Amino acid sequence: MKNFLRSGNPYIWLTGGTLTACLLMISGLVVLIMINGFGIFWPRKIVQFTLQDGTVILGEVAKRESVPHQKDAYRTKVKVGNRDVYGMDFRWIDNAEIVSQTYPVHALTFERREWGNLYGFLHGLRLDGGVKPLETESMASLLGESHALYKKIRYIEKKEIGNINYRMEKIRLELKRLTLLQPSEKIQKRAAALNTKIEHLEKIYREKEDTLAGFYVKAREKEVVVLLADGREKMVPVFQIVRISMPNEMGVFAKMRFYISKFWEFIWGEPREANTEGGVFPAIFGTVMMVLIMSIAVVPLGVLTAVYLKEYAGDSFISRLVRISVSNLAGVPSIVFGVFGLGFFIYFFGGGIDKLFFSESLPAPTYGTGGILWAALTLSLLTVPVVVVATEEGLSSVPKALREASYALGATKIETLWKVVIPQATPGILTGTILAMARAAGEVAPLMITGVVKLAPSLPIDSHFPYIHLERKFMHLGFHIYDVGFQSPNVEAAIPMVYTTTLVLLFTVLTLNLTAIVVRNKLKKWYNTGAM
Repeated sequence: MKNFLRSGNPYIWLTGGTLTACLLMISGLVVLIMINGFGIFWPRKIVQFTLQDGTVILGEVAKRESVPHQKDAYRTKVKVGNRDVYGMDFRWIDNAEIVSQTYPVHALTFERREWGNLYGFLHGLRLDGGVKPLETESMASLLGESHALYKKIRYIEKKEIGNINYRMEKIRLELKRLTLLQPSEKIQKRAAALNTKIEHLEKIYREKEDTLAGFYVKAREKEVVVLLADGREKMVPVFQIVRISMPNEMGVFAKMRFYISKFWEFIWGEPREANTEGGVFPAIFGTVMMVLIMSIAVVPLGVLTAVYLKEYAGDSFISRLVRISVSNLAGVPSIVFGVFGLGFFIYFFGGGIDKLFFSESLPAPTYGTGGILWAALTLSLLTVPVVVVATEEGLSSVPKALREASYALGATKIETLWKVVIPQATPGILTGTILAMARAAGEVAPLMITGVVKLAPSLPIDSHFPYIHLERKFMHLGFHIYDVGFQSPNVEAAIPMVYTTTLVLLFTVLTLNLTAIVVRNKLKKWYNTGAM
């Protein structure tokens, strides 16, 4: 037995078994997320249940399970939708109460901009106080007109009126700045010119408002009459309908087209319905942008620290103290970094910038509030230990012969570092960057107090100088998962969205890491070839 233990084989099997168990758990988690995440967009059949008391229920079967503490008793969870009518999205039915279960051919799913899905039968189009018969095929042209009108309204609201508001705010701040200066004839003329511009912009603003009001009146003109399962009629404005589907008549290819359409909307669309419907593109954009800014900030800071510790500091008391401090930073809770970022970056730096350059905007802060820049810098401090340790390892791996050869050719220490050592250590530096990106992309706690918000559909990039607005708040996939899963007013209906958003976050982190790994491997191959 002693010889068997000394051989090391049990420990090899133990480590191999542990690795296998870890891989199985990770794979199981990913598979669970994929199954629940990818299935959300697949159209499910609409089922009509008739109960013993005569109640008729129409909706999608979400789950079937056994009734706890009852033998041979089962119940069905039905997504009945119609939240504005019934006040709930789901309803449990005891299978013993079901008299019949059918799949109506003409049952429709109305996906709306508000109040979620509506399940029912198309009865007609309300016009001039009456109801005109309407075929499902005719709804396509009505939806096309409605979507075109929606795009016009959004363009006027976000682009035209948004630009007018931006220009008026700039003029208002300039007027406020002029009032802080010593009065003079030149300043009075400038103020009069600015007031004239404001009057002109206000006139244009009122014209756009009138145009917008006309569009909204037009949007309320057409309403479809939907017959619900219980016989009631529900009026739905065509403008509020995103799409209409007939899942009970769909074939495989029709369902695949529907799936691709929904998936495309999820990736590139804006969120709606308290983030439980629509897309997550603003959150994807915010996550990627924050990680890139964080990487730009953390790499120079971490590399310079590692170079000093490895190449200049030596084995002194101070260098050992710094290394211990860096190691301890890796164990500090992330929320502590968030509090530091709030006090140091936002209140100190941001508040100072506002006093120096944006005094006319005070007391409303510009940089003295949470934003994507401060969140990225906070996470850069959080991930500095990872980059420092990886860079030191990379510097240690550079052969001593290369340094000596450089010195023999007459290069100075800084030239050797810049042209020989650091290029050879670049793969190690990129390894630290990859680890830092992976950790930063999933952090949520520091972001909650340094700039992330529940809803920010407008991206921090627009046509106004300086074009990239790092002071703005942003959305993040990690916080989006937390908000939808735990803060949503309709958590039960939002559960599928949690899995799908988690899948997008995993894919985003994987894409960022793979990109960095490819770059690292190419650089490693390049320097190895150059060394030969």
